[in-house]
Amino acid sequence: MKDSTQRRKKRPDAGFTLTELLVVMVILSLLAAAVTPQVMGRLDRSKVRAAKLQINTLAASLDLFKIDTGRYPSEQEGLKALIEKPASIETWDGPYVRSGASLTDPWQREFIYRSASGTKDFVLVTFGADGKEGGKKYDSDIVWPDYTLAGQ
Repeated sequence: MKDSTQRRKKRPDAGFTLTELLVVMVILSLLAAAVTPQVMGRLDRSKVRAAKLQINTLAASLDLFKIDTGRYPSEQEGLKALIEKPASIETWDGPYVRSGASLTDPWQREFIYRSASGTKDFVLVTFGADGKEGGKKYDSDIVWPDYTLAGQ
């Protein structure tokens, strides 16, 4: 047994061959190619779920704003009224969200706020992954109040 240990230590050609290294690299590349689309799909799905949760949280914050002030923010005041007190309001008791980061969607774009129109008091919108109106799957718009968590 001692001889075999000494022979291994003295061999100058010990190590991996170029062929062995290439085979390992090919196997790792194939694994990465198979796993990456699944991971990216989960990431996209997670961002859509996060946007839906954020939009519902913003809607609840806007309701609290209305309870305190008697109205929803104007379009000019926008969602920033949830963080900073508008000059014309005395009964503001905010901030209603923790930070300005709450006002951006998972794709780092600001949520779109539109004030009262028809029977709706306000509308919140994010255009999804592509940032453009319309789209399908992960690129589709998320609109509140048409969207609710129960409708997932």
